[in-house]
Amino acid sequence: MIGLFDCNNFYASCERIFRPDMEGKPIVVLSNNDGCVIARSNEAKALGIPMGAPMFKYKDIIQENNINVFSANFTLYGDISNRVMSIASEMEPNIEIYSIDEAFMNVKINNDDKLFEFGEKLYKEIKKATGITVSIGFAPSKSLAKVANKIAKKNKEKIPVFIINDDKQREDILKNVVVEDIWGIGRQYAKKLRNIGIDKAYDFTQLGDAYVKKEFSVVGLRLKNDLLGKPTIKFEDIKKKNNITVTRTFDKNYKTFEEVRERVASFASSIAYKLRKQNSCTGSLIVFVMTNRFRNDLKQYYNSAYIQLPEPSNSNFTLAEYAERALKSIFREGYYYKRAGVLACNICDTAVAQTALFHQNNYVQDTKAMDAIDLINRKFGRHTIVLASQDIDREWKMNQEFLSPKYTTNIDDIIKVKI
Repeated sequence: MIGLFDCNNFYASCERIFRPDMEGKPIVVLSNNDGCVIARSNEAKALGIPMGAPMFKYKDIIQENNINVFSANFTLYGDISNRVMSIASEMEPNIEIYSIDEAFMNVKINNDDKLFEFGEKLYKEIKKATGITVSIGFAPSKSLAKVANKIAKKNKEKIPVFIINDDKQREDILKNVVVEDIWGIGRQYAKKLRNIGIDKAYDFTQLGDAYVKKEFSVVGLRLKNDLLGKPTIKFEDIKKKNNITVTRTFDKNYKTFEEVRERVASFASSIAYKLRKQNSCTGSLIVFVMTNRFRNDLKQYYNSAYIQLPEPSNSNFTLAEYAERALKSIFREGYYYKRAGVLACNICDTAVAQTALFHQNNYVQDTKAMDAIDLINRKFGRHTIVLASQDIDREWKMNQEFLSPKYTTNIDDIIKVKI
């Protein structure tokens, strides 16, 4: 059976671990630069705060309802996620991490009672060790496990575990699942299904294979079979990312090339570090810049540039150098820039990276330098060693007015207990 466990209101729950006084109170978590709502507790949802709500538009509602606001603390969330996934993998090593707060498990159990016992134990172990609550769904396939997980999440009274392991039960459940809630069905496909009178997941499973393949591709056919309880969507090990993007909205409008260059160099260095973590290299970069589209009083400009590296690399030096070259080709004077980003594409494994025959190869030297820099930054702090182009004084800061401490990763932020 395939299991899917999902952390409930993960970002908000991470904040509550170290703030028990927040239990039962509404919480929202904001995006980078405190721009908009990216996570809500159930209490905040009940007050009508939508996902993606701009902070400036909902400020009065948030204050009137005493909603607790936190800036996104991704260092904390990432560490808690690692702990949750570690506990789960100890119980079942065959695990596929799907996102920061959910993962599939290939569980070699078919008996419903034993499955429930396994789910209950997983729930209790994660809750005891981290303070995070999870919902768990079991089914013969991934897409059905997603459906079971959603049903489990609605169970507020008991242990949130739900099992789909019977054809009649599966059909009855799918007759109540709207097409928009099918895992893998996007907005356009949902609209297409509605246009031909398909409103529920069950209706979708009754379409002919040839029709589904023609109209929704082989991916749609796999999804149909998966919903029929025939495991078709492959269970995979933890996958390396095929694309890595780092993009930010600036704290203010930037006008000079040097200001934007510093951000782009930092983004490129961040990508290089992420590539090294998954033992990958990138063969090309895309750099983009844009002005503030909400400022009608300012001239608007958007552009991007693609640049090929002479050979795949995960070096801060190389990626920052070529990201700057790309930036130079699209930067225009006279504009106020509000956002920029760097995308790494053509990612490959370091073991099979093809070096250039006639290019001066600094791979060995760069690898040694990056290993040393990563070691020092792990020991003494993330930005102990940076490129000179990254603004040594770290003058640029994100707006994080409501940032909570990094309780689990920074010794200075460790909880102090008065006795």
